[in-house]
Amino acid sequence: MSSDLAIHAQQLGKVFQLYERPIDRLKQMLMRGRRRYFREFSALHDVNFELKKGEVLGLVGRNGAGKSTLLQLICGTLNPTGGRVVVQGRVAALLELGAGFNPEFTGRENIYLNASILGLSKDEIDARYDSIVEFSGIADFIHQPVKTYSSGMYVRLAFSIATSVDPDILVIDEALSVGDGAFARKSFDRIMRLKEKGATILFCSHSVYQIEALCTRALWLEKGVVQLIGDPATVVARYQNFLDMDSAPIAVTHDQSLVPAPTGTARILGVQTQVDETVGNSLTVRSSEQTLTVTMGFASDPQLPPPVVAISIHSADGRWIASSSTQAAGLVLDRDASGRGSATIEFPKIPLLKGEYFIGAYLLSENGIHVYDGAANVATLHFSQKTLEQGVVTLPHGWRYAAGAGSSTGGVPQVGY
Repeated sequence: MSSDLAIHAQQLGKVFQLYERPIDRLKQMLMRGRRRYFREFSALHDVNFELKKGEVLGLVGRNGAGKSTLLQLICGTLNPTGGRVVVQGRVAALLELGAGFNPEFTGRENIYLNASILGLSKDEIDARYDSIVEFSGIADFIHQPVKTYSSGMYVRLAFSIATSVDPDILVIDEALSVGDGAFARKSFDRIMRLKEKGATILFCSHSVYQIEALCTRALWLEKGVVQLIGDPATVVARYQNFLDMDSAPIAVTHDQSLVPAPTGTARILGVQTQVDETVGNSLTVRSSEQTLTVTMGFASDPQLPPPVVAISIHSADGRWIASSSTQAAGLVLDRDASGRGSATIEFPKIPLLKGEYFIGAYLLSENGIHVYDGAANVATLHFSQKTLEQGVVTLPHGWRYAAGAGSSTGGVPQVGY
């Protein structure tokens, strides 16, 4: 394993044996493999990745996807049933709530127990004891058994210990979601300092904002299998699209055969999608920086009133994000003698946020009621962004600011337009 790597996982797998009744474990041991009393559950399958020293890897995935199992394999609290994982450096971990604590011991005793497990000598723990207690904020309860602690107090103490031992690798498994807002802010400040010092961090969270803000890479797990690993913004966008599609009450497809068949004597001849100077049906767009242009050519019966052209933008689960039509804009389209014409719409500096979106194109009757022709997916847009804003679109806005906690009135400069 290269010296610049902190973690290297090769074909890593974990299979659990599930027993219907406790006595089946005893039967399995006595039968020595001649009969099976369990069923297998594959929690992880063929996981491969490398994490360099100083990188921050965020894990995303639904509950039961295998995130916690992967972190426990890395920490050594579980053994793999297939493949291997090699770890270089001191590992400090916040896994299951209270893991590594003896509930009968006091907070002070658990500091010495836990820190010694993490590799500190008694003298080193003595030197850091006061700062550990101060950061945890539970000095009034440090001599009480931890079994009397709330979940938030558990997390405070565990995090304070784990981050005070100067770990080479810090592993956090959603534990900070238990703490209060003030402690969470203080904790993330400390994580950022560890990151700046060059610590390798594995961070599991259901907050995709935190994944993007903190991590240099992200890994998406689904049913124990790696779906994607790479840039956090890309992974988070794909994962969010997957969640949106999975939660949709009705399965949505982008098969154009499902669009109502054209009727009458008007039809779409072609649709061209363009981002700045690039034309295509699968385009990358930088949010609030690039211009999207869609042009439709059509043919219609010249004896009928000019048709209406409409363009839609929708998400992967079929939700309509925006739409516009020539009718809504108060336009009557020009055509040549044969009834042919075209219409173009521009979205300057289109402000959609990261994610995958689809362009729909429709040709309607002059009153916008009857659909002559339509295509639900003529182009796919892959949006990226520089900021950490969440949602679907950046709305036009302006910020006001002033010193102090009170409300401000007049005379305050506006920023952020």
